[in-house]
Amino acid sequence: MEDNSKKSRRKFLDKGLKIGLVGAIGGIALSKLTAKSNRNPKTESGGTTELMTTDGTLIEVDSAEVMEVSHSHNHDINYNVREGIPNRKFVMVVDLAKCKNALKCQSACNKAHYITGDNAWMKVYKMQESEDTAPYWMPTTCQHCDKPACVTVCPVDATFKRKDGLVLIDNERCIGCRFCMAACPYSTRVFNWGDPGQEVTLNMDMTGHEPTPEYAGMPSLKGTVDKCDFCPHMVKEGELPHCVTACPNGVFYFGDKYEDTVTNGDETVRLSKLLKEKSGYRLFENLGTEPNVYYLPPVDRLVEFEDGMEYFTEFQSVEKPIDE
Repeated sequence: MEDNSKKSRRKFLDKGLKIGLVGAIGGIALSKLTAKSNRNPKTESGGTTELMTTDGTLIEVDSAEVMEVSHSHNHDINYNVREGIPNRKFVMVVDLAKCKNALKCQSACNKAHYITGDNAWMKVYKMQESEDTAPYWMPTTCQHCDKPACVTVCPVDATFKRKDGLVLIDNERCIGCRFCMAACPYSTRVFNWGDPGQEVTLNMDMTGHEPTPEYAGMPSLKGTVDKCDFCPHMVKEGELPHCVTACPNGVFYFGDKYEDTVTNGDETVRLSKLLKEKSGYRLFENLGTEPNVYYLPPVDRLVEFEDGMEYFTEFQSVEKPIDE
């Protein structure tokens, strides 16, 4: 039952993240498309399609007037890992009011990417501005900026930005100069001082697989830089990143900015409305990096602040060589 639930949560593209184009109603932007007819709208008419406009109003139009655009992994035969998925803009929203430092996000990310200790891509910090202010937990990850400083300084084009908003690292190109780490104002990048601390067990279908910047089934390379990648291998298949589905409190929302829709697996909401109603913001906005990760302030918290769960042994800091 639990496995089936997780699988259903991951299919986020089936929960409102489809977009349609409607010529007869003046090109209204749509965020949800549910067909009431199995007929092909390109060849037949007579069936009706229920659409939701940007203000949340449900309307019905002839299916022949609607063109559904599927975002499955077969949607574009010209897909290129360095170019990304066409006509998409992936974003994440982190609701600080829901985080209680359960670290399930970190655990799932570590397991999926063969990460241990200080090299965790997802970190959760205790935040408190002063003794007189309330503490809260703050998950941090790569911000996947629209104007990433890390890309600008990379001398070998190992760090690159895709059209769909993801900033990735090609470990095969990375020379370990760490210029990107120095340039990143969010300090979210890590350096692989050694081989992965976890036991790496590859499935049979992974044998002989050539590593790519979006493939998470292989361990990182020693002497290269790593960071959160928004799980492009999952997104490509229409599924949510590991941190989103693993969080028991629905802290992380993920979706497409162009469709103005994000989901945490349990609920799907309109991005613009969520940010407006809950005073969403981005980190270091004044730097001009234009991050694609938004935060919601820790107000009206669902749980009282506690010290949080103890780090499991696998999350404990590991010694790394001194950079001489």
